[in-house]
Amino acid sequence: MTDIDTQFLERCIQALGRALTFLQDSEPDSIEYEMYRSACIKEFEIILEQSGKLLKKTLKPYFHSNKTADKLIFKDIFRQAALHSIISLEETERWLNYRDNRCQPRTG
Repeated sequence: MTDIDTQFLERCIQALGRALTFLQDSEPDSIEYEMYRSACIKEFEIILEQSGKLLKKTLKPYFHSNKTADKLIFKDIFRQAALHSIISLEETERWLNYRDNRCQPRTG
């Protein structure tokens, strides 16, 4: 199995944690609140995309060619990962919900 470098993902997770802490410590009407809120959204989106990319790399040995794995769309990457027991069904559903929630238009 190929080694997967997760350093960037781990750094993004740390950045999200810090941004969330600062967000929670900020006044909701302040510019700092908006900055940290934006940082949380950005880091969340990066984590979502990076996780999909890393899973796709992990899945490549399960396919007859790299090209087949490269054609997988985001949700199928997570479904295939569950099919091959790389992640659980519960984790798969959670990631798919993250993706669906990200793609929904905001109201209010």
